[in-house]
Amino acid sequence: MVQPSLGLDGDGEWLGGKSPQWSERRARLEELIVTLRIADELAAGKYLITSGELAELMDVHASAVTSRGEEWTWRNWQISRVRRESNQILWQLERIDVTKEQSSELPPT
Repeated sequence: MVQPSLGLDGDGEWLGGKSPQWSERRARLEELIVTLRIADELAAGKYLITSGELAELMDVHASAVTSRGEEWTWRNWQISRVRRESNQILWQLERIDVTKEQSSELPPT
């Protein structure tokens, strides 16, 4: 529950109206959700994408993608360099089961 001491009501609105930053934050979060859904769809469909497309998805420069190597992790996906087609490097995303990853990293109790 949102605490009144923050100046917010129960709906996340400022007691004096909407926060000026709320619309911007919400828009960024909505863009993030769209990006993550696209990544999930690419992984589920086992689609191959170019370095440029992957860079656009990740919102980085294409050289940042190609310099990472053959296989690496981005958020919830394992990214693998699959093959080269003409002058394009093709990549594949595979969804990572985060709960399994986290449980293997926890120290024994």
